[in-house]
Amino acid sequence: MKLRHLQASACVVLTLAGSIPPAAAQQSGTSSSTTQTVSAQSFQNGPNGNEGLPQEPRPNLTEPLFLRPTAHNYSNGKFGFPNPFRWYTATGYPAPRLRNTPQIYDLLQDGKIYLSLPDAVTLALENNYDIAIARINLDIADTDLLRAKAGGSLRGVSTGIISNTLGTTGTAAASGGGPGGTSSSAGGGGTGANGLVLSTNGGGPAPEDLDPAVTSQLEYNSNVQEQSNLLFSGGLPSLYTNTSTLNFGYNQGFAIGSMLQVSFQNTRVTTNNPFVDYSPVITSTFNAQITQHLLQGFGLWLNHRFIIQARNDRRITDSSFREQLLYTINQVENIYWDMVSDYEDVQAKERALAQSTQLSEDNRQQLAIGTLAPLDVVNSDASVAADKQSLISARTKLEYQELIMKQAITRNLDDPRIANAPIIPTDRVSLERLPEEDLPVNELVREAEENNPQIEQAVLNMKNNEITIKALKNGLLPTVDAYAFYGGMGLGGAQSPYAENLLTGSGSYPPGTFPTVTYGTTFESVFNNSSPNKGVGLNINIPLRNRLAQADAARSQMELRQSEMRLQQLYTQIRMQIINDLYALTNDRAQVAAAQAQRDYAEQSFVAEQKKYRLGASTSANVLQQQRNLAKAEDTLISDTATYAKDRAGLFQVLSTTLDRYHVSITDAANGDVTSTPLIPGLTAPVPEAAPQPLSKNPPPPQQ
Repeated sequence: MKLRHLQASACVVLTLAGSIPPAAAQQSGTSSSTTQTVSAQSFQNGPNGNEGLPQEPRPNLTEPLFLRPTAHNYSNGKFGFPNPFRWYTATGYPAPRLRNTPQIYDLLQDGKIYLSLPDAVTLALENNYDIAIARINLDIADTDLLRAKAGGSLRGVSTGIISNTLGTTGTAAASGGGPGGTSSSAGGGGTGANGLVLSTNGGGPAPEDLDPAVTSQLEYNSNVQEQSNLLFSGGLPSLYTNTSTLNFGYNQGFAIGSMLQVSFQNTRVTTNNPFVDYSPVITSTFNAQITQHLLQGFGLWLNHRFIIQARNDRRITDSSFREQLLYTINQVENIYWDMVSDYEDVQAKERALAQSTQLSEDNRQQLAIGTLAPLDVVNSDASVAADKQSLISARTKLEYQELIMKQAITRNLDDPRIANAPIIPTDRVSLERLPEEDLPVNELVREAEENNPQIEQAVLNMKNNEITIKALKNGLLPTVDAYAFYGGMGLGGAQSPYAENLLTGSGSYPPGTFPTVTYGTTFESVFNNSSPNKGVGLNINIPLRNRLAQADAARSQMELRQSEMRLQQLYTQIRMQIINDLYALTNDRAQVAAAQAQRDYAEQSFVAEQKKYRLGASTSANVLQQQRNLAKAEDTLISDTATYAKDRAGLFQVLSTTLDRYHVSITDAANGDVTSTPLIPGLTAPVPEAAPQPLSKNPPPPQQ
């Protein structure tokens, strides 16, 4: 038989006690660092303590969203005074709002939705389902804190980005994408994200239950047994025993690693057994025992660590909600600029169709008077057909893009007023240079590192790793529990009428032989120290080899090292993203300027070709070619402008300054009630569209 554990008596404990204090002293160290301001540098020391990683800025904590004025604090349990029955009733949660906010109807005019980008962001903050789902995570995190206050383990909270909102992918004017999902969480209750392993999170000795519990047992038992030997039953063929039990208990754990157990037991037994002198016989016992962990499980910090972790997880959830806002606002912006691109593409296609239609009508007039070959008419008719097909395709894309926008900013598309209303985008992007483009890259990188929610989550999660490491170090220690108990006993009852004097053989005892003891006297005997039961002791459990605890302790250290490297990887990724976005903006602005110049040139070439055609110095084929060049140049300008607008919004997301730049209150977003419309800089009104000019009012002169 393989020996796994050694159980020692109290005398052995005294012998071993001298070898334990070094480990105990290591465990009893303070952990005040877990309550300090979050600092990335506090986790940068290498294995030898002198191989620190480059110092990075301290991340700014997200605004604490548990201070929401309209929110219920689910981290506090129900108050039981004066009605303790409230402890045993469920806490309800409001049903979700499935209706659209009234603001969407304020934007309806003449059956159309005139939508600006600030209005789209406002509606998304109030109605978007991804944000609404993430908002509930804030309250779910509070329930974990409530569990921790009671000494329970944490269930964890999803802190990944929710991306179920439809969105466009690729460059501007691309077709709509599909629904996404929730990414793996990077902190809190998540495991496995970005190659990290967090399986030991929450490990270590389990805290005591801090909520007291009252137990009771009420029982009546009637038992009749037939006897096979009448000699041992006093000649009775069957014996009956009726037992009434009334027991009470009280258990409560304390944060220093103590457990109090109090029991009060009462039994009343009646029987016809002639060998029993008392029937009924009343027995009452009381016992109170306090147990204190001396090594494993000892310490206020150890038994409160889940509370610290739950608060860190709540801050991680706050940060994740801010990250969700940054992501969803950026997604709405991308959808909006794609919709603007599709809207302007429809207008360009309508102009192209009007121009080709006008040319086709003029060609038919020339064909009628014999000044144009039939092939030119066929060519212009083919151009009209192609432009009609392009317009139908552009309108289809626009209608679908409008639907994508509606599902991003509304809760319910069943209302035909919303579902059937076309959207008119009222904002265009400005090409003015951003202040961030003139700042040094290192300054932008530092700003992003201070504001990026992923870095904040990574640092907070590393603090949870540090807590787990300390808890698992305590789990390496043997279990040594000291306990003390005190109790008493009382016995009472009345003389049994069935009792027989077996010693004298004279039959039953005469009445009064055994004095009657009432329950009151019995109860008094329990607590008057007349029959005490008291003592002290030690319980020892020393696991030999201790491989299980060693594995978990080593694994927690490895997980911390992974988290440290992941944090440094985030710093590198942010730097690369910022540099890439700055390059992209520079290139995008140059591409827009080039596309604008090409579009102006194509327009002037088209107008010039029209004039030459009116003078008979050109052909309809040349006019059609210049028209195609103009349409292509307009498509390029529309696409490049939308790409610039989306890259511009993407830079704000990487810098994590979108909420500040747009004056979006994260508290309002957490409440689901936006009190002020965001102020988004860099927007301009669309240029009024000029009516397309016909090629000529009269047929051109015959060609020479």
